[in-house]
Amino acid sequence: MLNPHQTTLILVDVQGNLARAMPESQHLIQNIQRCIKAAQVLEIPIIWIEQYPEGLGETIPELKQLFPEQLPLIKTTFGCMSNPRISDALTQCGRTQLLVCGIETHVCVYQSVIQMLEAGYEVELITDAVGSRDPTNKQLAIAKMEAKGAGLSSTEMWIFEATKDAKSPFFKEILKIVK
Repeated sequence: MLNPHQTTLILVDVQGNLARAMPESQHLIQNIQRCIKAAQVLEIPIIWIEQYPEGLGETIPELKQLFPEQLPLIKTTFGCMSNPRISDALTQCGRTQLLVCGIETHVCVYQSVIQMLEAGYEVELITDAVGSRDPTNKQLAIAKMEAKGAGLSSTEMWIFEATKDAKSPFFKEILKIVK
């Protein structure tokens, strides 16, 4: 079970035209927005990552606006953990559970999740908050990550798992996010 005091949300590369090229991109973006908002309400740290923004463009405005006081960590490697600034940021969070959302599932998300698992983190992939241009690539990547030890979750599933109780002081705000 997720412990919000041990969890960090990782947002991987939801940038530029590539984000809009995902199948059902609006639904994907809405789920990622819900993940970010819920993490903020639950006081779960978020590590926001961009892949080579000079080439892919910046994080899409719908998500970027949710980080008014934070800057993304920039990488050129496909796997996040290959970038010392990102791996150091994860270490500084001091948390053992990682929730991962973003694009593309079979490239940067996949390589990042595998590296995080190898580094000893407990990783949950938010399957309705990841995307690939080709759905076959997405499904293959999810299957490989699960086989390597990643847990699978959905946006609502992890949010309620981390909230734990309808008597939680966060519950009313969480309910607004998932509706």
